Amino acid sequence: MVEIIGAGFGRTGTASLKRALETLGFEPCHHMSEVLKQPRTTIAWTAALDGDPSVLPDLLSGYRATLDFPGCLLWRELMDLYPSAKVLLSVRDPKQWYDSARATILNPIRNENIDEKLAALLTPFSEAMARRGFRRDLDEAATIAAFTRHNEAVLASVEPSRLLVYEVGQGWEPLCSFLGAGVPDMPFPQSNDSAAFQGNVTRVLTGQAEDLG
Repeated sequence: MVEIIGAGFGRTGTASLKRALETLGFEPCHHMSEVLKQPRTTIAWTAALDGDPSVLPDLLSGYRATLDFPGCLLWRELMDLYPSAKVLLSVRDPKQWYDSARATILNPIRNENIDEKLAALLTPFSEAMARRGFRRDLDEAATIAAFTRHNEAVLASVEPSRLLVYEVGQGWEPLCSFLGAGVPDMPFPQSNDSAAFQGNVTRVLTGQAEDLG
């Protein structure tokens, strides 16, 4: 049963947050890395993004949390499906987010070794995400505006008692307080900067990696 709904876009520290949530016991946590490890799930995710939420329970069976794409684009549907789940909106300075996204998720790696069947799955999935608000063909100002609108929609729609607006630089304390969890005796996870992201995605798309997290 999903207990935490991640509403923040990718490149807002979601890879670090995934590890943090799993450290706190909310495991497994769904993240875009899970989609890349299980590319056939893009068929159902594409259906969900195009308006069929009935596929979500099967897609998220066994997961205790969601983060990143594509779940963040379906936060309303997930709130309806899991009415007791808390909502975690990971945020970042918009310009810093754009610069990171432009170097990674807005500039997807193209590799001649990518399997054609994998590309056939990822293309309609990417197009469905664009229809739901994550487009790669916009200029900087329009992309930042879309990012800001998404965050503002979450803030306007989710009850404050159910929502945490969070930056990964804040560390364990606000996250643990929100979730009613003890603060671990360890540093907050840090992972998946832009350079690491590019290498990780390449390994996944060429079948060389088991985990993108």
